[in-house]
Amino acid sequence: MSKTIEIQIEKSRNLIEGLRRHVKEQGERGFTPDEINGMEQSLQQLEQANAEVDRLREELSPKVKRMNDILTQVKTAYADSKKTLKGYYPQERWLDYGIPDKR
Repeated sequence: MSKTIEIQIEKSRNLIEGLRRHVKEQGERGFTPDEINGMEQSLQQLEQANAEVDRLREELSPKVKRMNDILTQVKTAYADSKKTLKGYYPQERWLDYGIPDKR
């Protein structure tokens, strides 16, 4: 759970509990039980959405690591090939091999 979401959930829970206590006592200044229940439902939806996002992050993390490993391999192969071609051919021929940069 991200720290921002965690903090907001805790703050919202405390507010809901405080409102419930005071609504029972004196009907706190314009807050109805229905509004408080609505806040609580929204908070539950946030918790569910956050749990889903956490689950997706857990699934995504190894895939991102795998992609980064492959990217490293591709970059290394590209750099090695480019270096070899630059060593064998004059600068005028580099573009023939897809190497647009200059020395």
